Amino acid sequence: MPTKKAWILSYLHVPTDPPQRRLQAAVAAVAMLGMVTAFAVAPDSLPESIGLEALVQPLPTAAVTLAGNDGLFLHEDRVRRSDTVASLLNRLGVDDPEALEFIRNDTSARPVARQMRPGKTVSASTDAHGRLASLHFPLNGQGDRVLLIQRGKAGFDAVEQVALPERQVVLMSGEIQSSLYAATDAAGIPDAIANQLAEIFAGEIDFHRDLRKGDRFAITYEVYRQRGEIVRPGRILAAEFTNAGQTLTAVHFAGSDGTGGYYDPQGKSLRKAFLRSPIEFSRVTSGFSKARFHPVLQEWRAHRGVDYGAPVGTRVRATGDGVVEFVGRQGGYGNLVVLRHAGGFATAYGHLSAFASGLRKGARVGQNELIGLVGQTGLASGPHLHYEFRVGNVQVNPMSVALPEAPPLDAQRLAEFRGEAKNAAAHLELARLSTNVAVE
Repeated sequence: MPTKKAWILSYLHVPTDPPQRRLQAAVAAVAMLGMVTAFAVAPDSLPESIGLEALVQPLPTAAVTLAGNDGLFLHEDRVRRSDTVASLLNRLGVDDPEALEFIRNDTSARPVARQMRPGKTVSASTDAHGRLASLHFPLNGQGDRVLLIQRGKAGFDAVEQVALPERQVVLMSGEIQSSLYAATDAAGIPDAIANQLAEIFAGEIDFHRDLRKGDRFAITYEVYRQRGEIVRPGRILAAEFTNAGQTLTAVHFAGSDGTGGYYDPQGKSLRKAFLRSPIEFSRVTSGFSKARFHPVLQEWRAHRGVDYGAPVGTRVRATGDGVVEFVGRQGGYGNLVVLRHAGGFATAYGHLSAFASGLRKGARVGQNELIGLVGQTGLASGPHLHYEFRVGNVQVNPMSVALPEAPPLDAQRLAEFRGEAKNAAAHLELARLSTNVAVE
């Protein structure tokens, strides 16, 4: 029978003659036997390469088991594709024929067998002998509803109930390489949070053309978890965005009156009276110009607006609060919406394929509210939105006009806000140094 040393060398398929081979085998043997040492001898020449073969077999994640103060053990695991009720209960530490019988046959417990969706997180509490005390089973398509199976004095019962998710605050940061969504995807940030980030700074940053490679952001935001899984994102609590060397900071604040908004550290509102763009993340295909060659009319004429190229059906939003002054078809504009705003401002949205439901003359619309869909009606060579910003009935360049601001916080609310801003600054400092940190 070969010695342990010979067995190791044979296992590695390493010849024992050349000195360098012996050194390699010795190192490998020591590693395999769990010993640690240092070698002061180096081979005279570089060793020949040794072929290695790796065998990788994925192993399922083990169930999590925690002991509670009540003498019960909490087990948690995910449903697997090949699971049955029995196999799932077995991994959850349940050794209870009575519980298995109830779950298999009782009408109220049928969702367990019928909704064994792979990846679903299920938890159970048992005593030290595996007798089931309770089982939490999330229901398909029921939002935050779970089926709770509990042992009572007369046996088991199953009831549906709402499992309130737990709020958690997450700190994240990222860097722009190509686009905002690419950066947030790389950081694992939900799209809903990315949308909020763009909306918060929409009055200061045009996300169509202003982003630069190397721009950075840091955010703190809410998520809601249920049994360890994120069930929905919440809102951004604080954000910082560095664009072209300029850093903007936003802090969410809701006063005692319940109204909330985003403010800079000095309490100045970041909400402009108008958004820079009526379409989220599109491209400008034709800018404001006194002389542009019209692609349809084939002549030079002024272009008193900005064209945003986008597919037919893309959502068009009101850039500010206003009242519908016109909705219908008008000459080269095709399907057109004109909104009248306070302060003598108006905005126009042309070439639409459809209007928002219920939109009519005299109706009030809010900033960011849907008013129509991108189309190709009127004098349009392709699908796009023609957008105009008018001051005193005169079209001005919406990309460069100074937009009016929302009012700042008053003195009383400003005092409340300063405490929020101080905490936000500390969290953003941590977010800059982190990629994914939960603080609550």
